[in-house]
Amino acid sequence: MQAYLLEFVNFMLRWLHVIAAIAWIGESIYFVMLDNSLRKPKAVEDQEKGVFGEMWAVHGGGFYHNQKYATAPAKLPNDLHWSFWKAYTTWLSGFALFLLLYMTQPGFYLVNPDSNWAWAAGLSGWQANVLALLFLLGGWVIYNEMCKRISPNMERDGVLSLAVAVLVVVVSYLSVQLFSGRAAFLLTGAVMATAMSANVFFWIIPGQRRMVKAMQAGEAPNPLDGKRGKQRSVHNTYFTLPVVLLMISNHYSFVYNHEYAWMLMALFIFAGALIRQFFVLMHAGKIQPAYPVAGVALILLVFWLAAPSSDQAGTAGEVSGESVTLADIQPLIDRHCIACHSQQPTQPGFSAPPAGIAYDSEAQIRLHKENIQQVVASRYMPLGNMTGMTDEERATVSAWSE
Repeated sequence: MQAYLLEFVNFMLRWLHVIAAIAWIGESIYFVMLDNSLRKPKAVEDQEKGVFGEMWAVHGGGFYHNQKYATAPAKLPNDLHWSFWKAYTTWLSGFALFLLLYMTQPGFYLVNPDSNWAWAAGLSGWQANVLALLFLLGGWVIYNEMCKRISPNMERDGVLSLAVAVLVVVVSYLSVQLFSGRAAFLLTGAVMATAMSANVFFWIIPGQRRMVKAMQAGEAPNPLDGKRGKQRSVHNTYFTLPVVLLMISNHYSFVYNHEYAWMLMALFIFAGALIRQFFVLMHAGKIQPAYPVAGVALILLVFWLAAPSSDQAGTAGEVSGESVTLADIQPLIDRHCIACHSQQPTQPGFSAPPAGIAYDSEAQIRLHKENIQQVVASRYMPLGNMTGMTDEERATVSAWSE
């Protein structure tokens, strides 16, 4: 019953997380589009009252007239709309999922026994949990300090963008060394998502509150508050597509268990940012197809780098000197897989087989033959190699040709 309860809570948290993320990202993308689509107001009275730009739109059978003020209007309404709860809900629900799934079983999901760093490979469960939390916090602190020191008055945002790009590569590399493949991709995305939410919490919303307070007191708002909010919002919009990809990456072991997973991750991140740049410029009336072309080129590069070698199966097939049959594979399935992948799992924390894949019969095992070979060869399974599968056993699975 406890395993079922955890599974159901996981299900509902995922639903909440996806709903909040859709709402936040959708609103964010809309406002970036709106900001870049503004045109100089044509009406003289709008120009006189400080309207910086406007956009007319039609949607849902009605017409909309959006206006943006250069500084602030003469009077603010009492029902001023704020955008922040979607961001907070997305981060809180995502962290709750990470706590429920990864931090409750760090030996399975966090520890990287194949790390090139011996101390990281030998981490205990609680040490891996502490390291994961420090990783999230450290990522935000370093990013935030870079923003404050490199471009405090938003006069060197180009240099800052390059520095953030370098930071992303460093985070990708460290995550792969410190954590298991799936957790590494997730934590890199979580570092970026934490920066996005923290930008809203520590900079964008406080700056807007100061601007509103100054206006209500009859004072001129500090223009730096608006510039800082704009700076962090720009960063958020370029983080968006990479974060979404990293959050759904946990189903694709061929990427995160690759020898150069950190490089593939960085290429994906830059591809997402390039594709996002195309849409940002498009809303400003600038069509530059070079950006999506470059983004797709990076994705194709990942496809080429991550592709399995064609002679892998042939090399493994010579291990025994004879063809490997299901009779040879069955004991390995029973020893390393069936505790989780069964209609009635015996592994604590599982109330149903992961991804609905069960190996209770020969027919089911044969049905998933290629998938079994892939996840075993990539070392994704068994999770955290908790069952101690040997290289010889992995070679036997790869050589299965029946």
